[in-house]
Amino acid sequence: MTRLSSAFLTRPIAHRGYHNKAEGVIENSPSAFAAAIAAGYPIELDLQLSRDGVPMVFHDDTLNRLTAETGAVRDRDAAKLETFTLKGGTDRIPTLARVLQQIDAAVPLLIELKDQHGTMGDTDGVLERAALDVLRDYAGPFALMSFNPSMVAKVAELSPDTPRGFIGSAWRKVDEPHVPVDRRAELATIPDFERIGADFLSHDHTNLESPRVEQLKAQGVPILCWTIRSPEQENQARKFANNITFEGYAA
Repeated sequence: MTRLSSAFLTRPIAHRGYHNKAEGVIENSPSAFAAAIAAGYPIELDLQLSRDGVPMVFHDDTLNRLTAETGAVRDRDAAKLETFTLKGGTDRIPTLARVLQQIDAAVPLLIELKDQHGTMGDTDGVLERAALDVLRDYAGPFALMSFNPSMVAKVAELSPDTPRGFIGSAWRKVDEPHVPVDRRAELATIPDFERIGADFLSHDHTNLESPRVEQLKAQGVPILCWTIRSPEQENQARKFANNITFEGYAA
């Protein structure tokens, strides 16, 4: 039986919040989360780790794309990261703890743990432990997920009752050139899904017709997908997936 709340299967999930760069509402920002709450959308967000071990709500492993700073997120302490403004808006990089205070159980949270070592290999468990520690007393529905099965397995080990999922894709070289080809080929098969005790799959919408996805769905595994950017893509994805993660339009 899946630990995933049915709340993740009813309303479309806003990818990195309900962001709109043209209006200064930047991805993974308090403004994007406020917009998602106002629209009633569950929120997907990403976690990176600061130098001093604090889970930061930020997608990239480097600061370059989203801030005026450069270098790795992990090379800065949380207090410093919180002073960096997100390009195109007025929000600053938030900690997970601050985001939980803001959301306050208003909508479900789908939380991606970003791989911390670049090759989707073994995990040291530091981000997983830090995230679970912050989430320990959170009252709202949430689930953790990762592209790295080792991180999903670590969540299962540290907190067996926490809903956790595996993120799948076709693992094309153009998307993940830094991951060794043998590892990409392995990950494309969605390995170890059962062994790591995953509750759901969140899969690339361009690869939903994969036999492995079909197999898992036939076994009763909830299938989410990413990232839908139009009503046309949504209509196609819903032929296969139980729910979508979306951006750029009102799903």
